[in-house]
Amino acid sequence: MNVVIHPVHFDASTQLVEFINKKLTKLETFFDRIVETEVFLKLESKQNVKEKVVEIKVHVPGKTLFVTKSSKTFEQSTDLALQTLSLQLKKQKEKLKTHKSIAS
Repeated sequence: MNVVIHPVHFDASTQLVEFINKKLTKLETFFDRIVETEVFLKLESKQNVKEKVVEIKVHVPGKTLFVTKSSKTFEQSTDLALQTLSLQLKKQKEKLKTHKSIAS
C-alpha cells in the first residue's frame, strides 16, 4: 500500500508521520486490496481553539473511501478516522463478496 501524507501549511514531525504510517498499515487487515492512501493534515481555528483535522482518502479498486475527523490532537483525529475507515472497508469487502457470490 502506498501512503502519501500531506501536511497543509506546516511541517509534520517524523514522529507524527511514523505514527500515521503505523496506524494505516493496520487497515490492510480489513481489506487487502488497498491501492493508495492519502492523508491530509490541517490546522483549523474555531472560536479561538486550534482543531487538528485529519482527512484520509483510501483508494481501492473501483472506489475511493473518504473520512474527515477533527479533535485536539492529530493522533486522536487519526484514531477516530481509522475507526470509521475500518467500518467502510469492511462494508466494501462485504459488497465484493456478495457481488462475487451472486455472479457465480
